[in-house]
Amino acid sequence: MSSPAIVAARTVLASIDLSNYDPEQSRLMDERCILVDEQDNAIGAMDKKTCHLMENINKGLLHRAFSAFVFRPSDGKLLLQQRASSKITFPDMWTNTCCSHPLDDFEEEKVEEDQSGVRHAASRKLEHELGIPRSQTPVDQFQYLTRIHYLAPSNDTWGEHEVDYILFLTADVTVTPNLNEIREYKWVDKVELQNMFEDSANSFTPWFKLIARDFLFGWWDELLRRKGDGRPLDAKSLAGVADGSKVIKM
Repeated sequence: MSSPAIVAARTVLASIDLSNYDPEQSRLMDERCILVDEQDNAIGAMDKKTCHLMENINKGLLHRAFSAFVFRPSDGKLLLQQRASSKITFPDMWTNTCCSHPLDDFEEEKVEEDQSGVRHAASRKLEHELGIPRSQTPVDQFQYLTRIHYLAPSNDTWGEHEVDYILFLTADVTVTPNLNEIREYKWVDKVELQNMFEDSANSFTPWFKLIARDFLFGWWDELLRRKGDGRPLDAKSLAGVADGSKVIKM
């Protein structure tokens, strides 16, 4: 049976006029995502706009992404962001520290060995969205946990269909938010995040809700547990806590 993602990548795909959207966000839609099949094998590249149209997603078009979670070493709090109103997909929603895509535009972001490409992409986008200097997010300090495959509409026009790499990082970071990307940010502990989820005034990105529901709190507990005996909080201590060899269908 043919892979829907491969079939979709070979079909004529829909497009859309972005002239009524934020100019900077529209420009970023020209960046080229890495197309993958359901097993996360790279099969090509396509601009973000094409990748995020629901008409194409419904045909099976699938791309690679990452979700980064940055924890503060001193107290184990997680850095959250609220996406800007100018975002084309999922505006004004709270989400994990940074979620974006490795790009076909950068050779280092196409490297698959040791998840090098997504690590480089995470460092780049933490700087772009939150103003965190890359010197504070060394690519070798990200701990890869697993990959999830999910599909989620933002509205009738836009959505996500991704193989999403989950990365943890413990780091003292300096945040200078890019207001075209981020409306607000905050550091939260587990109880504060659970209270945010229970407050109907808050909306959250679908991938963040899926990761929180199935993985985040257990891994967060394990991260804090492994801090003992005078050892610093270190995301690298989570090596082996999850099976990262498979793509988990959500």
